[in-house]
Amino acid sequence: MKRIYIITILLCITTILSAQNIPSPKQFLGYELGERFTPCYRIDNYFNTVAQASPSTVKTFKYGGTNEGRDLVVAFISSAQNIQNLENIRQNNLRLAGMLKDNTPANVNMPAIVWLSYNVHGNEPSSAEAAMKVLYALADPSNTQTKQWLQNAVVIIDPIQNPDGRDRYINWYNNAVGKNFNADPQSREHDEPWPYGRTNHYNFDLNRDWAWQTQKESQQRVKLYNQWLPQIHVDLHEQGYNAPYYFAPAAQPFHEVVTQWQRDFQVTVGKNNAKYFDANGWLYFTKQIFDLFYPSYGDTYPTYNGAIGMTYEQGGIGAGLGIKTKSGDTLTLTDRLMHHYTASLSTIEVASNNAKQLVTEYKKYFDNNINGIGLENTTYVLTSSDQNKIEAVRKLLDNNSISYGITNANLSGYNYFDNKTETFKNEGYQIAVNTLQPKGRLVKVLFEKESKLVDSATYDITAWSIPYVYGVNAWATKDKISLSAYTMPAAIMPVQSNYGVLIPYTSINASKVLAALLLQGIRVRYSADDFTYNGKAFNKGTLIILKGNNQPNWLNAVNTACSSYNVQPYAVQTGFMDAGADFGSSDVHFIKAPRVALLTGKSVSYIASGEVWSYFDNELNYPISQLMAEDMDNINLSGYDILIMPDGGYDVFDDKANAAKLEDFIQGGGKLIATESGAEQLAGFNWSGLKLIEDTAQSSDSIIQKNYGASERDFLTSFIPGAIYKVQLDNTHPIAYGYSNFYYTLKQDARVYASIKGGWNVGIFPSNAYVAGFVGSKLKSKLKQGVAIGENRYGRGSIIFFNDDVLFRRFWENGKMLFANAVFLAGN
Repeated sequence: MKRIYIITILLCITTILSAQNIPSPKQFLGYELGERFTPCYRIDNYFNTVAQASPSTVKTFKYGGTNEGRDLVVAFISSAQNIQNLENIRQNNLRLAGMLKDNTPANVNMPAIVWLSYNVHGNEPSSAEAAMKVLYALADPSNTQTKQWLQNAVVIIDPIQNPDGRDRYINWYNNAVGKNFNADPQSREHDEPWPYGRTNHYNFDLNRDWAWQTQKESQQRVKLYNQWLPQIHVDLHEQGYNAPYYFAPAAQPFHEVVTQWQRDFQVTVGKNNAKYFDANGWLYFTKQIFDLFYPSYGDTYPTYNGAIGMTYEQGGIGAGLGIKTKSGDTLTLTDRLMHHYTASLSTIEVASNNAKQLVTEYKKYFDNNINGIGLENTTYVLTSSDQNKIEAVRKLLDNNSISYGITNANLSGYNYFDNKTETFKNEGYQIAVNTLQPKGRLVKVLFEKESKLVDSATYDITAWSIPYVYGVNAWATKDKISLSAYTMPAAIMPVQSNYGVLIPYTSINASKVLAALLLQGIRVRYSADDFTYNGKAFNKGTLIILKGNNQPNWLNAVNTACSSYNVQPYAVQTGFMDAGADFGSSDVHFIKAPRVALLTGKSVSYIASGEVWSYFDNELNYPISQLMAEDMDNINLSGYDILIMPDGGYDVFDDKANAAKLEDFIQGGGKLIATESGAEQLAGFNWSGLKLIEDTAQSSDSIIQKNYGASERDFLTSFIPGAIYKVQLDNTHPIAYGYSNFYYTLKQDARVYASIKGGWNVGIFPSNAYVAGFVGSKLKSKLKQGVAIGENRYGRGSIIFFNDDVLFRRFWENGKMLFANAVFLAGN
């Protein structure tokens, strides 16, 4: 008895000492949370300090870094027993999901895993402040309530998903705010400058990148996420500062693969959150705005991977440390972080109280995937004559832990490109994906031609099917087909030649080879005609590198670049071709290494300009100068060969002198590449040759009584959040080299252009162009027969325009070569 008493005393002393050793956020930072914004490095330091003070219950892990060199850190918090058993819990969780196959049976009597992700948008900063308060509440030994929860739950906290964006915002804010914050919404501290802190270094929205993983932060985060696959994932955000708090259940449309259990448990979580918010008198809303459809969000991606995926939204964008709302109240940073803190702990509580059911239903979700329950098609087979296009799909599958293979079966199914059922035709290379696997529902979502929409008022694009995104033909079949192992590409063989080398131009990889060679000063030509050499056919756009008048290292440069980008070169020993243009023909053109500039600034979409910047930096590895459009009157355009105008307003060209400068640039031999509303701005200049097709619908004189209650949904008839259209291409034009006679575009607006007189209508919308996705009834009839891609010569220069965003979020893989062609080939 005496021994038990002594042990109890020692445990109490240990608990008291531990509580003293774990600093609160105020003790560590020197100020109360909410009094100021905390830089990223100090948040990381606080997490690491708590982990050092309580290693038995908290572990931190650096899972990566950002473009600007900041750390990406997660923390694991649970009971001492669970932390000691953490790796076994992780492995068991993967066994439950069927992602780890060994001789150990999966155990459902394990803690639930709750992953809380904060601050994915840099200028939505309150959640990262809340993350520190959540950590302390969980780690504090004197908090008996959280200790009870952590017996049944492992909590993973990612405190800052976007450190570069967060520091960009708070560094600006700290410069703009005075000694005391000013709650006046018109005060400068509430008017964040371009490009804002929402996005990462390259101006990408990381909350739309979970599935595609085009960005460094996403790649590292999702890799870690797939090593755990939690039962619950919450992504904590901010919205406009006048809005009350939002939490689950989500709005319609729910994607059809979202299970009834996932829907029901969102309600369970929501009711628990409501209990605490009601007790505090805090307003909130549910079931509005934020749906579960587009697969690349921080709520949908986890949902399609078996979790209860949820978004929480606190009003606060632009609020700084405090702002007066339209209701007359002052919303402070303290208010905002307390709401996130409360919702976070409420979620952990409900997970702990329902841990057994969460884990059991989680296993059921993946068992149903493996057995194909609720999955219509069974196998998707993709094929291409270019292995790099298949490889691009394979890398996406790998990034999402989706298994794949190849098939030799004589199968029949729905053909994505022909829109009919027919026998599979192998074009040379293939990859096959079976839905009968743990990731089966995610496969269905990513591959289905057109999702079923219960409600067309969606928050994002409504079509994204991989065959269209990647420009790779595919068949979908309900047959159960066994798959063999995928064959990795054969190593690129270097070539030897004393005359020259040919590089087939069939994928974006060839464009990357071209960019690499031009950057080294290698002289490159291309053929504008098909030709045959030594019995092998080469298509238009084939790159020709000859020894004559070239760099001494030309051959080594070619072999190195081709090896780097997996393109097989071919040696050529003469300029005399079997058929088609010889190398001295006027159909063979020299490619000049262009000096490229990109317009950016407050009148330009930071997202669109970021796509182009990232594309040049991370895809082409080719230099690009960023010019602030508002400084146009001071910019000397003579130092550039190409000027890119991405989506934007460009009121700078309302000034006649600036408009004349742009015109002179083109007339003098410059190339202007304009996309989306950037092209629309050009339609206002007579010299551009661009003319929008206006809506010719005539208004009626009759009186129409509109339903006031339905007014919020009237816009849907003219709404196109993102639908896929099939554009007919003139692939004899350099912009379309490497393509067949069509291209799938993502259309997000009503713009179409009239035929270009004297120019080239490279891509047009035929009358039957619609493929997939929601398009309002009023727009469907308008979006027929117009120009989508074109080139118009003006003076010694040219104007190239893309109606739509061919680099959309940099995951629209099939548009990347179009843009490269516009940069390097068109206009030569």
